Amino acid sequence: MKDKILQKLKNADGNYVSGEQLGMDLNVSRTAVWKYIKELKEEGYVIESSSKKGYRLSFVPDIINSFEVKNGLNTKIIGKNVHCLEEVDSTNNYAKRLAQEGCEEGTVVIAEIQTEGRGRMGRSWHSMGNKGIWMSVVLRPVISPEEIQVITLAASLAVVSALNEVLGIEAGIKWPNDVILDGKKVCGILTEMNMEMERVNFLISGIGLNFSQQESDFPEEIRDKATSLGIYLKEKHGLDISKIKRTQLIKMILFKFEEVYDKVNSDNGDDVVKEWKKYCITLGKEVCINYRTKQYTGTALDVDTKGRLLVRCSDGVTREVSSGEVSVRGLLGYS
Repeated sequence: MKDKILQKLKNADGNYVSGEQLGMDLNVSRTAVWKYIKELKEEGYVIESSSKKGYRLSFVPDIINSFEVKNGLNTKIIGKNVHCLEEVDSTNNYAKRLAQEGCEEGTVVIAEIQTEGRGRMGRSWHSMGNKGIWMSVVLRPVISPEEIQVITLAASLAVVSALNEVLGIEAGIKWPNDVILDGKKVCGILTEMNMEMERVNFLISGIGLNFSQQESDFPEEIRDKATSLGIYLKEKHGLDISKIKRTQLIKMILFKFEEVYDKVNSDNGDDVVKEWKKYCITLGKEVCINYRTKQYTGTALDVDTKGRLLVRCSDGVTREVSSGEVSVRGLLGYS
């Protein structure tokens, strides 16, 4: 009911709507309307009240809730069910629990704070409240386990496409899951899979995007490697990130993700990889890889149709890298 009242206020385009009219339209008492309005104000919505005119929505702050995410979200599957949490250990962990309980494909989990956020290789992810986009998507792709790497590529492609669409930013991708701005990491993708034999039960695609952090918000040891959209926009374009709501970006990321995910499920994963390579900053660079039990240096030549990095190593052998650590040396200060 609260969401219905909020929708009515939004549809009024800044005009007043009487409490009586809201009650009649929704078949609730004016007292009930007042209580829901009070709850909306407590969430941060700026609603003006007039004994003669009713209620008017005058400002919507940077609030992440299921209504704001789903309102205007033009997808068929991804984001139809949205769980918004104030604090959680990890959105991937929470999404994994939902998936094990049988939640629908496309369920999205978003949190303001992650107490145990993590990236690839078990690294921790610094997840501050109200300053980032920390979310996970439950997927049930009809593909083989060895093709899962393409989903990670699809997620990073969705992020860079959304950044360009909403902010006009051209970001790069470091294989396989880091989105890079001005030589620093602004977003990471963590894909985790649940499978049995040759069958994928579900996978969780986690997206951690630094939004409005200042340099001082990052631990000293990562300040030379991490950035945020706020830092980048201010330094490069003199723009204030506070003019942008996180839900705008969330909705565009989910929309773009569904576009590329549909291609993967329709056996058009090759097109996803081809498009992804346009943004890849790893190709042609010297890399250091941990391959099985040995470490090699070489040149990143290409990414194959399954999302594996092809590296021509210094011993003359070209190796396919589908997992493990790949570090790019001397690339714009990010290694």
